[in-house]
Amino acid sequence: QSQLVESGGGLVQPGGSLRLSCVASGFEMDSFSIGWFRQPPGKEREGVVCFMSNGNTFYKDSVRGRFTISRDNAKNTVYLQMNNLKPEDTAVYYCSADRSAWCRRESDYWGQGTQVTVSS
Repeated sequence: QSQLVESGGGLVQPGGSLRLSCVASGFEMDSFSIGWFRQPPGKEREGVVCFMSNGNTFYKDSVRGRFTISRDNAKNTVYLQMNNLKPEDTAVYYCSADRSAWCRRESDYWGQGTQVTVSS
C-alpha cells in the first residue's frame, strides 16, 4: 500500500521554527514531484512549495526565504524546514506526491496532514 505520513507539526511562538517530515512507503519518492500544501482555518488548501521531479523548486511568495524543502532519497523522506514562523502560517500542512512534473491539486498521493499553530 502506497502512502505518505507527515510529522513534526506543533505549537510554536512567532519567530520560531519547525521541521516537518514526510515519509513515503510503497513507492520511490525520487521519481515524483513532492509538494507541501496547507489549509488555514476556514480557507482553501493552497500550495506552499513544490520540489519538482526535475530537481527544481518553487516556493509560494509568502514563504520564500523562510521555508526550505529538501529530500533524502535514501530515507524516502522529504522535509520542510520552516523558520521565522508567523501567525498566518497556521494551518494543517499536507505532503503530496505527483507523477507529473508539477505538484497538482490532483496529486497521486496525499498524507493525512499535520497541524502547525503559530501563536504567542
